[in-house]
Amino acid sequence: MTKVASGVGIADRKIISITGKRQITIPLNFYKKLRLGKEAECFIEKNALVIRPLSQDDGAFSIEILKDLVSQGYSGNELVEKFVQERQNMKIAIDALLTEGNDIATGKKKGASMKDIFGKDWLIVWNPVFHSCTKIF
Repeated sequence: MTKVASGVGIADRKIISITGKRQITIPLNFYKKLRLGKEAECFIEKNALVIRPLSQDDGAFSIEILKDLVSQGYSGNELVEKFVQERQNMKIAIDALLTEGNDIATGKKKGASMKDIFGKDWLIVWNPVFHSCTKIF
C-alpha cells in the first residue's frame, strides 16, 4: 500500500487489477474504512472512477412510510413486511429517477421544457422580497 499526498491530506493508494469481465477487488482496508455493504455507488467524476457507499437514508423517508402505513391500519408483523416492501419500492423509484436524470444530463433522453411543464401561456416572475417565484398565466 502506498501513501500519496493529495490536496486534502494523505490518502491510501493501491494499484488493483481489472479482470477480463471488468471486475475489480476492493482492498479489504478500503472496504472496511468505507463500511461498504453488498452495493456501492459508482460514477465518473473529473475523469476518475469513484466508488463510494450508498447514501444512507436520514430516516425521513422511513418515518413518512411508517406514518402512512400506520394510517392505513397496518400493525405488527404485517406492518414490518409492508414497510420492507415500501422501502424497496422507494429505492427502485429513486434509482429510476437518478437514471432518468443521468440520461437527460448526458443527452440520451430529452428533458421536459418549461412549456411542457407549465403549458404555452405562462410567465414566471421572481419576487426578490420573498426570494420566490410566482407563476402567472
